[in-house]
Amino acid sequence: MRVLVVGGGGREHALAWKLSQSPQVDEVFCAPGNAGMAALGACVPIHHTDIVELADFAESVHVDLTVVGPELPLTLGIADEFERRKLRIFGPRQSAAELEGSKVLAKRFMEENGIPTAEFRVVTSRADAEEVLDGGELGWPVVLKADGLAGGKGVLIPANREEAEAALVQLFDERAFGAASDKVVIEECLQGTEASYHVLLDGEHFFPLASAQDYKRIGDGGQGPNTGGMGTVSPSPRLTKDLQRAIIEQVVTPTMKGLKTGGRPYKGVLFIGLMLTEDGPKVLEYNVRFGDPETQVILPRLDGDLFELLSAVVDGKLNQVHPKWHHQAATCVVMAAKGYPGRPETGHVIEGLDAAGAIEGVTVFHAATKADEGAVKTIGGRVLGVTALAPNLGRARDVAYEAVERISFEGAQYRKDIGQDVLDYLASRKSE
Repeated sequence: MRVLVVGGGGREHALAWKLSQSPQVDEVFCAPGNAGMAALGACVPIHHTDIVELADFAESVHVDLTVVGPELPLTLGIADEFERRKLRIFGPRQSAAELEGSKVLAKRFMEENGIPTAEFRVVTSRADAEEVLDGGELGWPVVLKADGLAGGKGVLIPANREEAEAALVQLFDERAFGAASDKVVIEECLQGTEASYHVLLDGEHFFPLASAQDYKRIGDGGQGPNTGGMGTVSPSPRLTKDLQRAIIEQVVTPTMKGLKTGGRPYKGVLFIGLMLTEDGPKVLEYNVRFGDPETQVILPRLDGDLFELLSAVVDGKLNQVHPKWHHQAATCVVMAAKGYPGRPETGHVIEGLDAAGAIEGVTVFHAATKADEGAVKTIGGRVLGVTALAPNLGRARDVAYEAVERISFEGAQYRKDIGQDVLDYLASRKSE
């Protein structure tokens, strides 16, 4: 079988890495791929938004399954184009991908289908936003979300009116997120612990993936601006069996029903960002693709054939496969470039990749790298995801940071506290 992985980040490297382990997969193509993915298969110089060119390539080399990593090609309709040509593709159609493509649509979908989420308002101008903020109905801090895709950076969380003023300047005056902020969602800031919940959907059946906890802020202790994710751990011990049952009952089931009755057939993975509040789980956002960096800790824990699993989704036979999970835990620490999440420095040589990868249980996933003149260099913000698999979270965390210390590039930055709160939580439970 031939597989095409669309994208070139850490999530796509993890997907290609796991797919390449399938006994059914003979050849992996990556478009456009990165320096790490090049070791797994041929990297094809096609951008992930060039939908027609990607479909042409899949036809020309007889790709058996295409797996889409990023959200943008999904919202542009890549699944529709491939299905029109009778090419097998893992990922939802454009109509369903709007759950991520529009924050306004997603919030209204939750409201219409009784899915627990934060109270919200939708505004289309700075004047409307000021009226909502000055009314004080949503309290402080408050969350401002650009409606459209903004590369994981379109969420601002001002703590007071002064900070909100600066956020409004970014959104409406400077147009920092472009057309994504033509509409803005203003919502209450939920309190609790974030959790990432992935579930595979084939239109009729669902299969929950292993739980994970992401760390969005750039700095230790959750300080600084939001990012696309600075690290993650799996499993998330806060997602107990009872809590997961509640998520399935209150979120997954009504979401599936709402998609079906709303004429948005969904085949793919739904990544649900949750806040675990005192009142139960509430949905922060929907993502219509695998999370990044969550994929980098979930897939190493999968005890099964990813190709078989994703094929079952595409064929509507998800109820016929029964993969299991390793009991081991995983930790991923993201190494980012200086300047991220603003303007990252690029072009720096990365040293120590082989030394880090030689540690037992460690896999280094490339996110923003390229091979250049015999060296691997940085080309973007989140450069690497250093993942460790170990018998428990404490050991996985130690091994991941041991590997991080062996890697260097100019201006490298990473959080030093990934997973520490989880270990503190586990310790507090033991002492009770």
